[in-house]
Amino acid sequence: MSAHDVASWLADTSIAVSLLAMATLGAVHETVDGLLSLLLWSALCFVGLSVNNVLLFFDLVVFPTELDLRPYRLLSALAGLLFLLYGFIWEAE
Repeated sequence: MSAHDVASWLADTSIAVSLLAMATLGAVHETVDGLLSLLLWSALCFVGLSVNNVLLFFDLVVFPTELDLRPYRLLSALAGLLFLLYGFIWEAE
């Protein structure tokens, strides 16, 4: 399995998970507020991780030698994890 295949699979999977989380968030109307807010923060986390994986695909496959997208990948992953951390600490009760 090449780096192209792995990066493409990661990007596709993370985008699918974030879309499913957002769809679940939109479909759930009668739930406990805490569960709904945790789902929101989880969905935002997966959006950040999806951006990270899309940037990984561009970094390894599209621009392997021209650009270094590592700082942007790290920032998007950090932003996604900070969303989840905020949801765990301040929204959980």
